Amino acid sequence: MAGDREGRRRRLPHMPDLHLRLRAELGRIDEELRALLAAMDRLQGLLDAVVAISREVELPAVLRRIVTTAMDLVGAKYGALGVLNESGERLERFIAVGLSEQEQADLAGTDLPHGHGVLGHLIRHPEPLRVDDISGHPSSAGFPPGHPRLRSLLGVAISVRGEIYGDLYLSERLDGQSFDVHDENVLIALASAAGIAIENVRLFERVRVGAEQFQRLLLPTLPDLWPFSAAAIYQPAAEPSQLGGDWYDAVLLPDNVVAVVIGDVVGHDLQAAANMASTRNMLRALLFDRVNPPGAVLTQLDRTLQAITANPITTTTLARIEPEATGWRLRWSTAGHVPPLLITPERRAEYLYAEPGLPLGVDPEQPRPDHERFLPPDTTVVFFTDGLVEHPDRPIDRSLNELAALATLYSTLPLQEFVQALADHHPSDGHDDMAVLALRTPPGHAVEDPADPSDDGR
Repeated sequence: MAGDREGRRRRLPHMPDLHLRLRAELGRIDEELRALLAAMDRLQGLLDAVVAISREVELPAVLRRIVTTAMDLVGAKYGALGVLNESGERLERFIAVGLSEQEQADLAGTDLPHGHGVLGHLIRHPEPLRVDDISGHPSSAGFPPGHPRLRSLLGVAISVRGEIYGDLYLSERLDGQSFDVHDENVLIALASAAGIAIENVRLFERVRVGAEQFQRLLLPTLPDLWPFSAAAIYQPAAEPSQLGGDWYDAVLLPDNVVAVVIGDVVGHDLQAAANMASTRNMLRALLFDRVNPPGAVLTQLDRTLQAITANPITTTTLARIEPEATGWRLRWSTAGHVPPLLITPERRAEYLYAEPGLPLGVDPEQPRPDHERFLPPDTTVVFFTDGLVEHPDRPIDRSLNELAALATLYSTLPLQEFVQALADHHPSDGHDDMAVLALRTPPGHAVEDPADPSDDGR
């Protein structure tokens, strides 16, 4: 029996050996868990990066976002994206990120890279490229004066619809280590998502341009409104592929009368644009009745639309400018629209607040009041849609005040430059399309209105 016990002792491992093996196994499991967690973090980071890239709707923003997210994912100090020209032989655009102000200053006057050296190698051989020492690579051509002395490089090609669009480059890991296979795999995955994002934003741009061209075709070219000067501008919403219902028009009527209209059909689609066109055309036909004031014309338009169309809610302002002995008389009526803005000869801005009336399509039987205001020489009246002033984070009164200040600031500009300035510097958030039409009476000596010295617009 003693022999049996001795044999069992020889077959069992010593306790210290068992502890060492167990600790080694636990260490291996811990390393695998850490690697798994790191892989999960990388995957989550990659997914977050893809979402961030996909949110951009402008190509320059997409390209820069691709570079910055790649740098964040891999932990690189420098990043760049080179876009190939049509021939695919050289870079025509280079977006570089990570350069300090001093490094940018040192490179001032230096041409952007065109795809020589190691960058050119990736263009000619669009397989992933991982280099630990750029200067030792056979294709290295050195750095231009003032360029940071980079040691490592990781580059991958970006393809769009099966064609090489450009190359994504990273250099210098923040931890001082060389790029590894995990970095390469992450960058390859990101480049694949980047190609889709680039294609999407290019498609959005085509749709946007097409929608904007279609919208502009529906809007008229302003006629010669002599003796007045007039200018108009339409600007689409910032959101891609949106059509809008904003429109403007101006018509020279008999007896030296000018009719001006601006409006906004509810909606942002093809139907809204079609409804806008039909509303504008109907109103044009009604304008040639020289007897009816603007309020009566809008009432007739509302009844006609209700009878023969299914048009949605529409806001509009219709005005007539008629000659008077010492100037001109502005007569207008609104259908739920923002008030016109008047700029006096002394360059003071004031809104023509008055009873706005109901929008078209609500109740055609409700009366539409008319309002009037005397216009001396060198007076500007600005008609606009609410897309010029609406902002979800501020009250409308604040935006209207900002617009009035802008109009005063730019009031001395020629009229086309004036409306362009309003559209460029508008106080809205750009979520809606906008239209602006400005009309200016001929210059001369400003006079008081003898018939209506108060001119309160009521």
